[in-house]
Amino acid sequence: MATRQDTVDFLLEQLGSLQGVSARKMFGEFALYVGPKVVALICDDQLFVKPTNAGRALICDPVDDFAYPGAKASFLIAGDLWDDGDWLCELIRKTESEVPLPKPKKPKKK
Repeated sequence: MATRQDTVDFLLEQLGSLQGVSARKMFGEFALYVGPKVVALICDDQLFVKPTNAGRALICDPVDDFAYPGAKASFLIAGDLWDDGDWLCELIRKTESEVPLPKPKKPKKK
């Protein structure tokens, strides 16, 4: 089951007060970015946030799950928590602060 666009739109609306938040479609699902950093995945209409110490402290009792087979474990954020935009922004802000910048892409050989 692929993620519906209205799910992504709702999450982006909830995160509207954060600078540089965007979502990009990837293989029928979505990656959630803050600037160049991937901070979460939206798969099967569920939000999977990259695990960080700050995120773990904010969530208190996080549920670890996998966005897709073969993925690394992430924090599964229950849909009822999405309604608290301030809390969700804080989670994404703290996650972004601990996620490293992506490695530079190697130039393609000609």
